[in-house]
Amino acid sequence: MLNSFQLIELAERYSARNYHPLPVVISKADGAWVWDVEGNKYLDMLSSYSALNQGHLHPRIVKALTEQAQKLTLTSRAFHNDVFGPFCELLCGMTGQDKVLLMNTGTEAVETAIKACRKWGHKVKGIENGEAEIIVCDNNFHGRTTSIVGFSSEAQYREGFGPFAPGFKLIPYDDINALEKAITPNTAGFLLEPIQGEAGIIVPSEGYLSKAKEICSKHEVLFILDEIQTGLGRTGRLFCYEYEDARPDILIVGKALGGGCYPISAILSSQRIMSVFTPGDHGSTFGGNPLACAVGIASLRVILDEKLPERAAELGAFFKKRLTELGSRHVEEIRGKGLLLGVYIKESSGTARPFCEALMKEGILAKETHGQVIRFAPPLVIKREDLEWALVKIEKVLSV
Repeated sequence: MLNSFQLIELAERYSARNYHPLPVVISKADGAWVWDVEGNKYLDMLSSYSALNQGHLHPRIVKALTEQAQKLTLTSRAFHNDVFGPFCELLCGMTGQDKVLLMNTGTEAVETAIKACRKWGHKVKGIENGEAEIIVCDNNFHGRTTSIVGFSSEAQYREGFGPFAPGFKLIPYDDINALEKAITPNTAGFLLEPIQGEAGIIVPSEGYLSKAKEICSKHEVLFILDEIQTGLGRTGRLFCYEYEDARPDILIVGKALGGGCYPISAILSSQRIMSVFTPGDHGSTFGGNPLACAVGIASLRVILDEKLPERAAELGAFFKKRLTELGSRHVEEIRGKGLLLGVYIKESSGTARPFCEALMKEGILAKETHGQVIRFAPPLVIKREDLEWALVKIEKVLSV
């Protein structure tokens, strides 16, 4: 059996170097805990960027996966399958939306939302074909396709990948005046994250989302929320927009929709908006496949039955308070909602990476984001005593 060093060497030899992972090789997982190939135990404080809200290998989700895998895995959308309709019904019921369009990855869902918005702008709002604009925010992260990185403000995400698709307008995040000024007769939508995750867990001012929704409604602009990372319980509500009166015209979901077992994503909207799609306009061979739908049903029911949003609210408040009370000289601020928290490391103390490496040696797996921020986003099934154990280790690392 190969050890961690050998496995990392193999990965670095044969894999394109598009990630910079911590030097740990995970081979087993259960709930909020993982083990490396040598048997060392770690607390997962990243949850695969919030794809594991229900924890690793939740038995109900694994059961749904394995049972469906023995019956029917793929039909394509050329035919109906017996799991697709029930999954769509459950997802629409949970979100209060009329229609859902299922895809696979979060990036695909964002691309789908962009297509829906542009076509709605042309067919319904009356924008000339090819002229529809979508407003986006500085420091956004919506995926990695060329069209999406084309409207990123992060230089590295763009470098060498152009030319990029036109039709996007960047404005500052959390700036209502900038939004109002950016809207023109050709504006079809405003796409944003209710909390900017990859940017370093940036929480907008209270009331920003509801005011942005109000402005969009006034100007007949679609209010589009990317809740791929913040949704499905992560921030202490089923969806982060529920903290305000900010129900989106198009809701984008993914990650935890697959319960950490299978890639599933979707956009949800009203009949009026979704009616712009006709057969042949858009599709995916794997989107809405029966294996995904069975997993999705189980994943959603776990979130509801185990009251994971409520757990995130309670444990997140406890964890944030205790992190703040540590009073580390290295920490500028603690920010976030629920169990999506960022510890901002002062630039005078270096970057967040060495702190994440030190945490790994203490048995905690967290990851740096945007250079200065340690992201703490454990599975929502984590126990309070596990967080208390983690706080002892975090204090040790941050007090050096």
